Amino acid sequence: MGRAGEVLRSGAWLTRQRITIVAAAVLIASVAGFLFLIATAHGGIDVKGRPIGTDFSNVYAAGTYALDGHADAPYDAPLQHAREQKLFGAATPFYGWHYPPFFLFVAAALALLPYGVALAVWQAATLAVYLLAIRGILRSSFRGARSASPPSVTATLTEPGPLWLLLAVAFPAVLINVGHGQNGFLSAALLAAALIKLDRAPVVAGILFGLLAYKPQFGLMVPIVLSASGRWRSFAAAAATVVTLFIVTTLTFGPHVWQAFWGSLSFVRVAALEHDGVGWYKIQSLFAWARMWGAPIPLAYALQAALATALIAALIWLWRTPASYPLKAAALCLATILATPYTFDYDMMLIAPAIAFLAADGFARGFGPWEKTGLAALWLMPLVARSVAHVALIPLGVPIMVASFILLLRRSKLEFASPATFSDAFLLK
Repeated sequence: MGRAGEVLRSGAWLTRQRITIVAAAVLIASVAGFLFLIATAHGGIDVKGRPIGTDFSNVYAAGTYALDGHADAPYDAPLQHAREQKLFGAATPFYGWHYPPFFLFVAAALALLPYGVALAVWQAATLAVYLLAIRGILRSSFRGARSASPPSVTATLTEPGPLWLLLAVAFPAVLINVGHGQNGFLSAALLAAALIKLDRAPVVAGILFGLLAYKPQFGLMVPIVLSASGRWRSFAAAAATVVTLFIVTTLTFGPHVWQAFWGSLSFVRVAALEHDGVGWYKIQSLFAWARMWGAPIPLAYALQAALATALIAALIWLWRTPASYPLKAAALCLATILATPYTFDYDMMLIAPAIAFLAADGFARGFGPWEKTGLAALWLMPLVARSVAHVALIPLGVPIMVASFILLLRRSKLEFASPATFSDAFLLK
């Protein structure tokens, strides 16, 4: 291995100064780009004829239907598009509403406000809870490392400083989420907060997991992990939360809203996912990768299913081992986004908790070969994932997340299988 390879392997290139410079540059460029978008908009419509916040327009339009007493209308594509055109102009592109009906409560509450105010409130509030969740991960992981480490190690542990805030705000997926008016902040906050609370407040954690069902494609791995690790109180609380949401939604909007939702899923599956209706380069999944390369639909689903099966097996093994909790939590975050065929680049906000858990574990007990470089790649990847997929037909998120997952499993295995080897490979401070 050459000198460059050794530097990447050790992560020696990733100095605090370089991290700060890169993160600050990304943040400045992101803010400048967003301000340019606002400055060049006219009447809330950008230069390409799209509402500011693009995808948020479908939330707002669906909310107005719910307030009008027509909660099933957003699931009818022509009706949804007509309402969007009425609100934002005849040239408005179609932004589909694909969420389960209980998310209509959020949409209706936001639709009580003027559009610009609603968008600002939505993004500011969810960004705040995301930042609180990342801060909570770092604090809880550090406390856990201190309590689990011998005195000789505890005395040398160093808690991450304020740089975390810059890295959390400048994380490239943040700009993508803001630009699209999306809900990635909320998804990341719910998953992170649930994992923070899982051991100390299992019922609260279960409720938070249950609320994440507003994005059902991210719900496959959670019940598997909870059952595999015997966390039945959290499992029951999550199930009860989903059932309660279903009952309240049905009583509020009527059973027909569920018929409309289920009827709309085939359109989402066929038009948006299987036949490139929204652009496969925007979707960061193995399924989209296979379809971009010309694979038939059954083969693409088979490849995605094989990956999900491997992830399930790995998670069951990991969560039954005595590996450190931050590694288990990070694995669940990565597997959650890798397992589904339907995940966009703004959904990469779910990677932020994984990075936080891995970074906290590394700060507490040292980083192994390739791990610092792997974290840097995870952090930077949303910045270029869509453009690389558009040009090279490779959704960059998939190989980078898989590689990070493998590094995580290696660290976990060394940690509990061979403490001496772990100490040699992961230089404790």
